[in-house]
Amino acid sequence: MKIYTKTGDKGTTALFGGTRVPKHHIRIESYGTIDELNSHIGLIRDQAIDPIHKSVLMEIQDRLFTVGAILATDPEKATLKNGKDRLNIPKISEADIKLLEDNMDSMNAALPPMTHFVLPGGHQTVSFCHIARTVCRRAERLASHLNDIEPFQPETLMYINRLSDYLFVLARKLSHELQAEEIKWIPKKES
Repeated sequence: MKIYTKTGDKGTTALFGGTRVPKHHIRIESYGTIDELNSHIGLIRDQAIDPIHKSVLMEIQDRLFTVGAILATDPEKATLKNGKDRLNIPKISEADIKLLEDNMDSMNAALPPMTHFVLPGGHQTVSFCHIARTVCRRAERLASHLNDIEPFQPETLMYINRLSDYLFVLARKLSHELQAEEIKWIPKKES
């Protein structure tokens, strides 16, 4: 299989279902940002962190391929007239969302309560988490915009939203595990 097809040389690309759209289409921006997020999560997974975190991150990466497939699908070509799924695209489940929530609850239980916003940083691995979190928020904004134009499975947007929360809690948990300083943001008073 060749990597290059030359079909995108004029600035268009194909969605699942065959529809061609410009490469700057909101749908492409949405799933492209999910792909970017997946790469950042791979970078976190490559760090010297607890194998439990690595396992959850690998599950998240798998789910992000599902999110990408959902976002890359032309909704008009996704279902048959009788409502059946034509392209057999996997879905995000409530169990996928619950996995993130359960992991957040477990990590939060071992952390001191948050009293202030936290400045990103303190350790390279923690910084990677914060970068992934902000890319996830961008993906959520783009997917939300797409959903306003062409609605897709609601659990998909919920998953992206919950994932950014998970990445924030993971950053805090890794700060704790790596004994990195967590710097609170305390607004300066005007003098």
